[in-house]
Amino acid sequence: MQVLVLDTIHGGNEIGAAYREAGHSADVVDIYRGTTPVELHGARHRHYDLVVAPVHLDPGHPLLAGRTVPVITHHDAVRQLLGEHLPHPMIEITGSRGKTTTAHALAHILCGNGVLHTSAGTYMFPKKHLLWKKSITPASEIPAARYASRMPGWLVAEISLGVTGAGDLAIITSADTYPFAGGKKNALDLKIASARHAKRVLLAEGVSCASGNAIGVEDIATCNADRCTVEMEGKKYILANSLFLLPPYRTPLMLAAAAAMILHADPSPLNHFAALPGRMSVSHEHDRVIIDNANSGTSAETTLCAARYARHCARTGGLTLVIGQAEGDGAVCEGFSFSQIADAIDRVRPARTVWVGRYPDRGTGPYESLEGKVDAICTTLEEGRDTALRMAQKGPIVLSVKTWR
Repeated sequence: MQVLVLDTIHGGNEIGAAYREAGHSADVVDIYRGTTPVELHGARHRHYDLVVAPVHLDPGHPLLAGRTVPVITHHDAVRQLLGEHLPHPMIEITGSRGKTTTAHALAHILCGNGVLHTSAGTYMFPKKHLLWKKSITPASEIPAARYASRMPGWLVAEISLGVTGAGDLAIITSADTYPFAGGKKNALDLKIASARHAKRVLLAEGVSCASGNAIGVEDIATCNADRCTVEMEGKKYILANSLFLLPPYRTPLMLAAAAAMILHADPSPLNHFAALPGRMSVSHEHDRVIIDNANSGTSAETTLCAARYARHCARTGGLTLVIGQAEGDGAVCEGFSFSQIADAIDRVRPARTVWVGRYPDRGTGPYESLEGKVDAICTTLEEGRDTALRMAQKGPIVLSVKTWR
């Protein structure tokens, strides 16, 4: 079979290599940077039996428009390439918020050997040994699944913009959505559609799916303050963890607990689950509380939650907010717009603000809206953190920079 694979940036090379390993012929084309001009020219005129395109590609792209052969997504291709040689259990997690936290929480629950694949890295459990760091494009699941299968052990994998449906359970962590692929596709609709091949689907509150294999987290888990009750098929657990009080943790922990019930695992280890670095973790430096909320999912809402948490932990002193988006951080699919950042600053009302990343141009609306509200401008998260420590003699510091970690 002659296969055309589009997009080298988001895993096309890995998918092409997997097709060749399976005995097929595969051409891989860079559709964004122009690094494969020979392959691009050939792809315009050559016949293919199958075209594999990323979900975020505009359907009107010249290499897609007018094709009469089957066109499938990277997600579908990975499911086909993995075949029957899968780890068990295999859980895939997607959603605009909470993917990484849900994945770590579920890995914390599962017993024995396994592989955790997230945007923070791919780890072998239970030793938590770092295997490698790759993106969370569908193609990156291929080596993670193969490694877990050889162990043998379980796999918990975070995937962007949908799941492959190859595993035992798919989890959609958020009802948030946005347009993409030239404004022609809806992110949540695509994520729901991608789960049609999964054996079971677990949905965050607010996500609806007509499939008979789907169940809502609210049908298994309920939260009251720092307690979470999970009940399914005659089994019941009451979990206690102060992280249930924090909105960015509540849903991921509920999803992990509900997933454990579906997989017939004991969710009790969540009683001892701790905050992750960059996701509301607490540290102290020179008697100052630092709340680290800098990750790829940082938003105005998580910033507000981090500020509340910081004030609760510190009790006294004016809050210093380090906020923005690291420049050139292409790994972050959804940006943190000037208006969103300005909204977060207005709602948090910090005593001091350190901006990280590109600042609005003088004379623009965003620039005017921020006038008098920003005390320093930095390039990186590290520079912003150091600046905040120098500026703030007392009071809590919140790191709320959208960046790949």
